[in-house]
Amino acid sequence: MILNKDTAKKTAELLLQIKAIKLSPNDPFNWASGWKSPIYCDNRVTLSYPPVRVFLKEEIAKIVELEYGKPDVIAGVATGAIAIGVLVAQQLGVPFIYVRPEPKKHGRKNQIEGHLDRGQNVVVIEDLISTGNSSLNAVEALKEAGAVVKGMVAIFSYGFDIANKNFEEKNVGLTTLSNYENLLEQALDSNYITDKELITLNDWRKNPSEWKQ
Repeated sequence: MILNKDTAKKTAELLLQIKAIKLSPNDPFNWASGWKSPIYCDNRVTLSYPPVRVFLKEEIAKIVELEYGKPDVIAGVATGAIAIGVLVAQQLGVPFIYVRPEPKKHGRKNQIEGHLDRGQNVVVIEDLISTGNSSLNAVEALKEAGAVVKGMVAIFSYGFDIANKNFEEKNVGLTTLSNYENLLEQALDSNYITDKELITLNDWRKNPSEWKQ
């Protein structure tokens, strides 16, 4: 879900400007999953641009408070959302924790790093939503630790049907600053892509796992 169209377009504009998102319909990227994709998103790039990271921090914090009220704790999903999660927690003046994909194999064998009391209200921060599996894995770990997960806020989502289904099945609310639809609108408006390239990008979005250039 997108709360604010202007914020969605502005976020897309910034991500394109700093090349956190790259669109290459004529020379697709290879994802780790094996999918071929005309888009690549690495929101960690935003950390290198102070005005961009301040914008993201402030906008995510606004959404958190508007949607869920001030939580007891902000949780970032490792590793991509740790830094932005810390910034949001600082903006809200609340504690921060982060969630690993799985428990460590040594030491205290923590999956959740930081202090969390049972019954505390937590909002989860993500940088990117694709299928949603890793994000929801973090939610599950938090719930098992006794947290009350109010919902999740992310910078960007591809908006895949499988992600929407996964979040619905787990009954986890998701709000993103921007998404694929708004990204393409902004890319076209700013002449970053042509009408022909837009068709290719839309075709990929319909069936990304089977898409071929």
